[in-house]
Amino acid sequence: MHRRAFLGSAAATLALPACATVQPRMAARGCLPAVDVSPDRVIRTLAGLRPFRPAGFRVEAATLGDKRIVHNYGHGGAGITLSWGTSKLACDIGLQGHEGPVAVIGAGVMGLSTARLAQEAGFDVTIYTKALPPETTSNIAGGQWHPFGHFDRSAVTDEWRARYLAAAAYSWRRFQIMVGDDYGVRWLPTYSQGGAEEQLFPSFPPNSRALRPEEHPFPLDRVSRFDTIYVEVGRYLRQMIRDVQVAGGAVHVRDFASPADVAALPERLIFNCTGLGARALFGDETLIPIRGQLAILEPQPEIAYAFTGDAGYMFPRPDGILLGGTFERNVWDATPQPDAIARIVASHQRLFAGFRCTA
Repeated sequence: MHRRAFLGSAAATLALPACATVQPRMAARGCLPAVDVSPDRVIRTLAGLRPFRPAGFRVEAATLGDKRIVHNYGHGGAGITLSWGTSKLACDIGLQGHEGPVAVIGAGVMGLSTARLAQEAGFDVTIYTKALPPETTSNIAGGQWHPFGHFDRSAVTDEWRARYLAAAAYSWRRFQIMVGDDYGVRWLPTYSQGGAEEQLFPSFPPNSRALRPEEHPFPLDRVSRFDTIYVEVGRYLRQMIRDVQVAGGAVHVRDFASPADVAALPERLIFNCTGLGARALFGDETLIPIRGQLAILEPQPEIAYAFTGDAGYMFPRPDGILLGGTFERNVWDATPQPDAIARIVASHQRLFAGFRCTA
């Protein structure tokens, strides 16, 4: 399944300033350095459970005893991508008219983004979380900015789609102003099997076009390229926690067994950013896991591009080359499976061994 499969085309606007992109120069004749893929270069394997809802992310308010809770979960494979946008939707709902401190449950990318936006709006924030980075599901994410695998087309409404596009546009611009080493956010050209990417909104994806055979080295009939942002997730989450703490926020490790435990918090406004944990904690049985498995190769600093296609996906990071692509619906075991990892490695080995030329 291609990561592009869940994109739709529509327009959305945002008032954050745009940032220019600086693209690496292509080698002569469209050649690129090939990823060195072999089983003996795998340095670790990972599996994570994407929190998927057929009807898409849930961002809405509810009452919990005498408290107000705003849910912000169910982002599937688009958690990093949509993190700033749906957190803004949640804060717009929850903070209006509120006075006093706020609580955030969860310290993955959604909880940290929500906490920072609440702090930026002038509120004191306490995060309560069962796990801290690097033990969160967010740490296993590939980190590509590209909405993927987060809803079923037949299950969403036009109203939800409009909120999704607004959230995506806001998040896209927010990540642009975070590019740099501090957060581990950078631009990369991405090569994709098939025709040119459809526009999700006017500024995404930039520089999208179908390529002629002489413009790329891949052993594929049709290839396109576009530019997008990639997040080194471990570094990003560490910096986000620092930002929360520098702004005066507190972080407490705490598990919640029931809504009553949540209602016992001293804060009167609570943001629920528990991801897949919301199924058990708040009884959302529409929330299911989608398992994704990764093989990480030794770093190759010369690899400055990404790829998505039938072979899977390849995202380069300073801590290793990520090879992925499983999308295993309703599988609860977050353990890498040797057979699946072997298939991921073998498919990428065939792809890069077939390069027509290398730089």
